Amino acid sequence: MKNLLTLLLFSVLIFPVFGQSNEYYDLKVVVKELRNNTGVVQFSLYNEKGSIPDEKFEKLYKSGKVKIKNNTAEFTFRVLKGGTYAVNILHDENADGKIDKGWVLPIEGIGFSNYTSIGLTNRPNFEKASFLLNRDREILVKVIYM
Repeated sequence: MKNLLTLLLFSVLIFPVFGQSNEYYDLKVVVKELRNNTGVVQFSLYNEKGSIPDEKFEKLYKSGKVKIKNNTAEFTFRVLKGGTYAVNILHDENADGKIDKGWVLPIEGIGFSNYTSIGLTNRPNFEKASFLLNRDREILVKVIYM
C-alpha cells in the first residue's frame, strides 16, 4: 500500500512537469493583414516534434478553413488537451488546399506560430514554432508573402 501511495504521489508531481495534462482548452488563432479577401485561410495544428515543415499537410493533428473578412481570418481549435502545439497557416487564394509555389518559394501567404519572417537562416520547425497550451489562449500568426 505504501508503494502504491508513493507511485501515485510521484505521478501527480512529475507528469505536469513534462507538459502532460488532463485539462482541455480552446486555442483561437488570428491572422491579420492578409493581402486580399480572396480564397480561404487554412489553419493547421501540430502536436509532434518533427512535424513541421509539412508542405503536403500530412503530419497535422487538426485543421480548419475559414473565409476571409476585412483581410482577417480567425479559427478556434476547441477542446484541446493541454500540451505543446504549433500552428501553420496558409492563405489559400485559390482554395485548392495546396501551397502554390513559383520556382521554389510559395506564391501564397504562409505563417507559423512564433515566426515573423522565414528565410534560409530562419526555416520553420516545430521546436521554434511550438508553445505550451495550459489555458484558453488566443495567438496572432503573421502572414508572410514571399
